[in-house]
Amino acid sequence: MSKKRILSGMRPTGRLHLGHLVGALNNWAALQNEYECFFMVADWHALMSEYENSKIIKDMIFDNVADWLACGIDPEKSVIFIQSHVPEHLELHMVFSALTPLGWLERCPTYKEQMRELKDRHIATYAFLGYPVLQAADISLYKAGVVPVGEDQLPHLELTREIVRKFNGMYQEVFPEAAPLLTKVPRLLGLDGRKMSKSYNNFIALSDAPEQITKKVQGMFTDPMRVRKTDPGHPDKCNVHHYFSVFLPEMKEKVDHWCRYAELGCTECKKILGEHLISFLAPIREKREGYLGDKKRLESILESGRQKASGVARSTLKEVREAVGLH
Repeated sequence: MSKKRILSGMRPTGRLHLGHLVGALNNWAALQNEYECFFMVADWHALMSEYENSKIIKDMIFDNVADWLACGIDPEKSVIFIQSHVPEHLELHMVFSALTPLGWLERCPTYKEQMRELKDRHIATYAFLGYPVLQAADISLYKAGVVPVGEDQLPHLELTREIVRKFNGMYQEVFPEAAPLLTKVPRLLGLDGRKMSKSYNNFIALSDAPEQITKKVQGMFTDPMRVRKTDPGHPDKCNVHHYFSVFLPEMKEKVDHWCRYAELGCTECKKILGEHLISFLAPIREKREGYLGDKKRLESILESGRQKASGVARSTLKEVREAVGLH
């Protein structure tokens, strides 16, 4: 029995951080053993928000892919490729755009959220409104049967399913309706207790040097009610405690006790956490530096991925053209 196919991707808009690791990369690495995985560097999607500073996209592609590989994404098991190197993405996007009512896009909760969050960007554009259509094309081009998503992304996937349903009903059955593969991942806040974000610079990057990690952890948001070291703490309100639960779960109960009974101060807790994160990230940093030091190897992996992705994409577009009547 053949494996079900998965399509997932990331936008190369900045350095990858701990949030990407626990939110996606660990899951991707596990999925490789059960599914046929296509992992895409979503540079067209990046352009939609970063078109005013597009140079960062090119700079970040190799950087991000080096992180993927260092975190266990295996090019022997998965297809790793750059979205814009497979032109069929935009061709299918054009076909889907013709079928998608504006109302479907305007009601998209992610679009509304991004418009609120990215007020410093000029993203009230035709492309940004339509990016869920490109996302639908990405998924459908490879006939992905399942898509790994968090619960907050379900409306997006449902829009893909609606577009596919409309295409299949209007022309002929070409695409499966991708099912969600709900992934439970730890919710990791930024170092300051806000949402982890590049614009807030409140994250620990996978590529950060030990001294950077130490400095960032020492500045982390802790229990605001614990003013003095002798005050009993509230670990459920402490971001440092949450990081322990994610990255050092075997110490969670001990740290909880230290905090509640004021046996250890926040500075000492941060020191222990920082040392562990340095140790935890050391092999990832070493591997990524090895990949970045061998650009030809990275180019070879991406070219091999492009060839595999292009083979599937061309086959799908041939079916689409025949169904629609374009030759």
